[in-house]
Amino acid sequence: MAKATFAAGCFWGVEEAFRQIKGVTSTTVGYTGGTMKNPSYKDVCTGATGHAEAVEVEFDPAQVSYRELLAAFFQNHNPTTPNRQGPDIGTQYRSAIFYHDAEQETAAIESKAALGKSGIFKRPIVTEIAPASEFYRAEDYHQQYLEKRGAKSCHL
Repeated sequence: MAKATFAAGCFWGVEEAFRQIKGVTSTTVGYTGGTMKNPSYKDVCTGATGHAEAVEVEFDPAQVSYRELLAAFFQNHNPTTPNRQGPDIGTQYRSAIFYHDAEQETAAIESKAALGKSGIFKRPIVTEIAPASEFYRAEDYHQQYLEKRGAKSCHL
């Protein structure tokens, strides 16, 4: 198994999108990329911790590649809006890829550059690419939130 970590707005919808991919064996929503130790949802929502709402994805590389996960990541959110996805505004909703090794870093950089050159988006891709840091698991009620409620997405 391998691990990937992505932030693309509210983690409920991001998690659900990754859970649908064959080869993804588990997902965990949480907080990463900030400075506060063991932040709560309430802490992260202030925007003062520096954390992003993120999803840690465990996957089987024999069934799905990291590059395929990157493609899904970019397809499931708007990577041109800094600190915002839909109605959600704040640094915790930023677009970010947190890489776990040099191969993931290279793939993320190449994927972002290719998307930028593709002309699909009129504005620049603002997705942050940073080394994975401490990942803090979100409270239990956030885990598989949409699935627990029988919802497919949280988009308006």
